[in-house]
Amino acid sequence: MPSARPNAVVLLGAQRFDPSLSDAVQAVGVTGRIATITAGWQEREREDDDLMWHLEGRATNLELHRRADEVFREDPELRAAHRDRQDALRHRQDFYRIRLEHAVEADRVIRQRATPPDIAAEQLEESANAIRELDAWHLRLCAKIRGEFEATWKPHERPAVVRQRKELMELLTDCDAIAIAGGQVATLVNRLMLFGIADMIGTRPIFAWSAGAMAISDRIVLFHDHTPQGPGVSEVLDTGLGLVPDLVALPQPEERLRLDDRERVARLVQRFAPARSFAFPARSWIVWRDGALVEPHDVVELRPDGETLILGESAAETMPPGASA
Repeated sequence: MPSARPNAVVLLGAQRFDPSLSDAVQAVGVTGRIATITAGWQEREREDDDLMWHLEGRATNLELHRRADEVFREDPELRAAHRDRQDALRHRQDFYRIRLEHAVEADRVIRQRATPPDIAAEQLEESANAIRELDAWHLRLCAKIRGEFEATWKPHERPAVVRQRKELMELLTDCDAIAIAGGQVATLVNRLMLFGIADMIGTRPIFAWSAGAMAISDRIVLFHDHTPQGPGVSEVLDTGLGLVPDLVALPQPEERLRLDDRERVARLVQRFAPARSFAFPARSWIVWRDGALVEPHDVVELRPDGETLILGESAAETMPPGASA
């Protein structure tokens, strides 16, 4: 966990078709250069003309994906160890998914059983707890694997990484804020952690959307209610940077969530409680500042009863209890 914290973290909806980034930047009062992270775009990392335009030419792309490729070319030993770690994480994800699918199916069957109310409530709570415990176990395992990798290989002490970190810190001296775009979330998280970006942020404001918003939370949740095979099983992928704790970021709800299905919404929210679940449609954003969520702009909070609450520009003072960490 970094010693210094950003003085504001802004979580936004997707920016590709209906961007709100420039409005959020202006609202937070950032007027200087902004470091951009587009590593989740992988090989398209430098295809950032639209992002540069939204930021009025004030963007400096940190090119974390390119830098990681250079590190791995220069340090094949670290590359092999990193690949082994990723293989270990992928295998664990596969086994976790198998267990999760069975646990979710058991929960579905239990919900359909005709049982006296007291017994039904007892068994529903136990099946929900089983899913929560499986999620927590998987996150602990991911953290353990990453911790062992850090302890064994000490990537921030290896010359190739040290050199890149020095260049990154020099670039950041001229930047007043950092913007983290979406893309492939696992790739993005790996690059953020490889270079220890959380330790370089200091008090600079952060703007993050889509996979970027997921990556800076304390747990990454993958979800999709509209797959060709029907609603998918939501799963935790990994720990994130933890810059915004106790919040589950759910980007692109227009494409990925069935917000009209109250039972499904309720189960999702209750599963990750006490963390609060927020959906980020286009042009929405909310600010995390001083341990509280403030200044919401049409963000959708998912509630434990399955209802959804749109938090608009005038709704900050009416946000429900639990806004403070």
